[in-house]
Amino acid sequence: MSAPGVQSFTQQGWEQVLAKAKRALVYLDAASAESLHWGCGTTRLLEAVGGPACHLREFEPQAVGGGAKQPKAVFVLSGLLKGRTVETLRNIICRSHFQYCVVVTAVDHAVHLTANHVPAAAAAELEGQQPVFEQLEEKLCEWMGNMNYTAQVLHIPLLLAPAAPCLALTPAFASLFPLLPQDVHLLNSARPDKRRLGSLGEVDATALPPELLLQIRCLVSGLSSLCEHLGVREECFAVGSFSRIIAADLANYAPAKNRRKTSTGRASVVFVDRTLDLTGAVGHHGDNLVEKIISVLPQLPGHTNDVMVNMVELTALQNEEENQNMVAPGCLAQSNDTAAKALWEALLNTKHKEAVMEVRRHLVEAASRENLPIKMSMGRVTPAQLTSYIQLFKNNLKALVSHCGLLQLGLATVQTLKHPQTAKWDNFLAFERLLLQSIGESTMPVVLNQLLPMIKPSNQRTNDDYSPEELLVLFIYIYSVTGEFTEDKDLAETEEKVKKALAQVLCEESELSPLLQKITGECLAKI
Repeated sequence: MSAPGVQSFTQQGWEQVLAKAKRALVYLDAASAESLHWGCGTTRLLEAVGGPACHLREFEPQAVGGGAKQPKAVFVLSGLLKGRTVETLRNIICRSHFQYCVVVTAVDHAVHLTANHVPAAAAAELEGQQPVFEQLEEKLCEWMGNMNYTAQVLHIPLLLAPAAPCLALTPAFASLFPLLPQDVHLLNSARPDKRRLGSLGEVDATALPPELLLQIRCLVSGLSSLCEHLGVREECFAVGSFSRIIAADLANYAPAKNRRKTSTGRASVVFVDRTLDLTGAVGHHGDNLVEKIISVLPQLPGHTNDVMVNMVELTALQNEEENQNMVAPGCLAQSNDTAAKALWEALLNTKHKEAVMEVRRHLVEAASRENLPIKMSMGRVTPAQLTSYIQLFKNNLKALVSHCGLLQLGLATVQTLKHPQTAKWDNFLAFERLLLQSIGESTMPVVLNQLLPMIKPSNQRTNDDYSPEELLVLFIYIYSVTGEFTEDKDLAETEEKVKKALAQVLCEESELSPLLQKITGECLAKI
């Protein structure tokens, strides 16, 4: 058995789900589906379910229920069994013919006690008991229409989506973000004058709204389960005010305290506020192919950390825009393909040039093993060269199926190298370096005035100009690397000019990108 790690932690959790899934309708919410996607793959779940039909469904209020020949259901949920989640469960079950329901939650029972306002002292007396889960089991039987039917509620910590042995993501907490300075005003609106907060540094757990505290506790529950799997007694460190609250909650979490008494290993856990390093997220100084793939290819629907790879190249269809939606997209996650996983991990850990060469090497070796008529060429790797290797598999179904994961990563590489945004990458990098130099030598108003002429409406922009979204990225970069600076009249006037120019550009856009729609919300409609 492999050493405990993020992958074994996730796989162990999914094995417990698979054991319950035989001949069942399986409902998954988005975060659970993403954990499955990276952890063991949909194929494993379908094999566990058995039968010729597809029995996977999205957990949502409008989800189709089970018919007369579908008596068993398994619900895999990433959050608390409370509120809308329970309402959705009831709606699906009431319009189905289930006789056996299993509900899996990624959140520990201890957090459910907190969510139901059970005092800490009373919760401690309930150790080993699960009254919240037992009450829900009774409700499940009631909704199924017969108290003699079978219902089971389980906690399985499906916290992670393991992208690699040393990289795991938490899709259920994609929206959990550190507090910003303006949030202090919102927190103060619910506090008496004598207890008002002066800054983010003064914010502690008692100042947070209950919903946010519960979200933090759900994360802490999952992290504690991970530490239990690893067999470690963690020591927590925090960089940033929000991280300090999470670290303190993990340190004081009752199940974690009990676990530490018997843990033999040791580990350090460092929490860092994302807002303290926004340049790392928006800068273009990273020389990594995976970073570029994730930046330029469209997001896989329903996912937070994977992309859509256009697979039309491997079909008889013409590679035109109207045909792209006729073929299911490929993706980066290849949890059941050993060769593709090895390539993916190499791409994560090497620089751009070496990564592209690694893609070529894997394609050449795969083609050679299948005795495909490959023409070797050395020197610089080009998109056309990689495409020619990929197309060798097109008319060989056996080879295509055997190396499908590798071909998806190969096509992701080709589409990224050919993408117009990739050509801009070096331009971004050069401009960011100029900005760093200007910030070191000039005041903030001077730097902003340099950017003003670059804010152009769509009818004046060329392919080399920056879109509104790209300009926002540059502004985030500037303000992040500048840090603290003195506000004066000159700066206020320059910032006002920038705001007006950006607002004008946004209003004149024929169509806003999904990100800009999310940022502007309803504000733009009111302008």
